[in-house]
Amino acid sequence: MARFYSELTQTLQTFIQQQQIFFTASAPSQGRVNLSPKGMNTFRCLGAKKVAYLDLTGSGNETSAHIAENGRLTIMFCSFAGDPLILRLYGQGKVVRPCDRTWPAWIQYFELLPGTRQIVVLQIESVQTSCGFGVPLYEYQGDREQLTHWAIQKGTAGLREYQAQKNQVSIDGYPTGLIAEDSGRNGELS
Repeated sequence: MARFYSELTQTLQTFIQQQQIFFTASAPSQGRVNLSPKGMNTFRCLGAKKVAYLDLTGSGNETSAHIAENGRLTIMFCSFAGDPLILRLYGQGKVVRPCDRTWPAWIQYFELLPGTRQIVVLQIESVQTSCGFGVPLYEYQGDREQLTHWAIQKGTAGLREYQAQKNQVSIDGYPTGLIAEDSGRNGELS
């Protein structure tokens, strides 16, 4: 049975810390729904109603565009080992970028990884658990290293050029706001 909470309990925060993968879902008011898998120890619980993840440079930047358009974001965890559980976090997202004045306050929670693009923060509005009985059992073998190696090989200038070419608009044409002179307002630490 599904159960709703207004915030993350300590038990649910512990569950999150034990997971190796999570999924983000976002959508603009008009256009495609985006669903992305994430990992590499980039997720942090920052309290009962706030979480964040370090977002690395990738082939698209859909979540950032969707957050800029309407703020909606869902993050899902599911247990692939041990007791079954699915956990969904619903709320409003914001994006904090290296050019934001509050970047130092946010980046302190993370290990700075090659290809770091931005931090995505979720202000939790509701939390849902469900059984997860249909989720198969998988064994974690480790993180893939290709993204890290690719980012190192690109270097700072190469990553900036790649982001300028590939990460400025969503596949539906919504701007991501990634490369801006000073986006300041999105990076408020609250």
